[in-house]
Amino acid sequence: MLEELTAKNFLSFRDEISLSFEATNDTIGEGLVVTTMPDGKRLLRLGVIYGANASGKTNVLVALSGIKHFWEFMPKDIDAGTGWIPFRFDTETPNLPTELSLKFYAKGKRFWYILRVNEHQVLEEKLSYYATVRPTMLFHRTMVEGRLQLTVNPAVNKLSDVELQQLQINCFDNMSFLAARKKVNIVLSHIDDAREWMRYQVFETIAPDLNMFGYAKTRLEDNPELKSYLLKKLSSADFNVSGIQTERLASDIPSDMIQMITNNNDLSEEAKRNILTDIHAKFEHTVHNERGEEKYILEDELESRGTRRLIGIESALYGANKKGALLPIDEIETSMHPALIEHVLYDFLKTGGESQLIVTTHFDYLLELVDDLIRTDCVWFTEKGDDGATSLYSLAEFAGINKIRSLQRAYRGGRFGATPNID
Repeated sequence: MLEELTAKNFLSFRDEISLSFEATNDTIGEGLVVTTMPDGKRLLRLGVIYGANASGKTNVLVALSGIKHFWEFMPKDIDAGTGWIPFRFDTETPNLPTELSLKFYAKGKRFWYILRVNEHQVLEEKLSYYATVRPTMLFHRTMVEGRLQLTVNPAVNKLSDVELQQLQINCFDNMSFLAARKKVNIVLSHIDDAREWMRYQVFETIAPDLNMFGYAKTRLEDNPELKSYLLKKLSSADFNVSGIQTERLASDIPSDMIQMITNNNDLSEEAKRNILTDIHAKFEHTVHNERGEEKYILEDELESRGTRRLIGIESALYGANKKGALLPIDEIETSMHPALIEHVLYDFLKTGGESQLIVTTHFDYLLELVDDLIRTDCVWFTEKGDDGATSLYSLAEFAGINKIRSLQRAYRGGRFGATPNID
């Protein structure tokens, strides 16, 4: 589970921002909204971020996905950039490093990752874990006389000089050690646990325009349990979908391209299959009219945008709950009715476990569900100042919340900031 994300001098974050999933002493939602880790720390399963357009809400998710991608990024050469962009509305910040930190739990252990990086190279990178109350360094890359030096803790991972040299050679200055690690065939205790968590339990962000329906169709093909799950969700959302069928058809690819893909030894057989074929879905609809009950079949392209969006999001939530994973969703209200958003969030939380959900939204009705569906420490706000810098703060930081009759009206009235400045 994610415990805390911090970022400084990145995109709209000039000063350090911190998104913490550590629960306050509030006892609402224990076991649903709050999960207790092996060391006793209580972590939230839901984070909801509000803010005006262009206030920096999405940048919180971009910082998280940026770390995920950096752990996999393999540059072609040392001249490629790192992909990290500093705060640009200032004369000094473009020349200063971007600083990021991530605290998380993987395989029951607590980890702490630190990265200092500019647009061209890593300046410092460190991963530690907590065997006791104090962090134990696993690896550390730091500048020594103008060059990055790698240290792997020999008390945790005893490496030969050759293995250490291989790691150093494969780790360019513009990439992460976690990416270089996959080029060397060795076992790195704890480091590999952290890397697997990031690869498999931190999902890609669902953007408002992302084709999640295509993702759902690939998961549906050989997964009757997911199909049953989706049919149940569609039924509870008052859709009249009563059946789903999928089939693979040949892609519309020129014959010379087919031959090239078939002969490409760098692609797995599954990858070739996915490129050369398309999955088509058909939906059975049950309707009731003067003739009684009737069933009709619609091709997937005839389904409404809202239905397709719900199927995609529910497929991702199904996967997150199965894996105990973290799922970020940008603008969750896109193409979805407000009542449906509440229903989706409630269904996610009642599963319990260690899965987490971070959403950005303009749907302020959720504030009326504080102390019911969600908690004050689940709610965050982003606000951009006149200097162009984003600040991030929690609803739990405000005093007298329990005396406010309507948090939704208070938010619209500017009580918490993070609203458009409309004259």
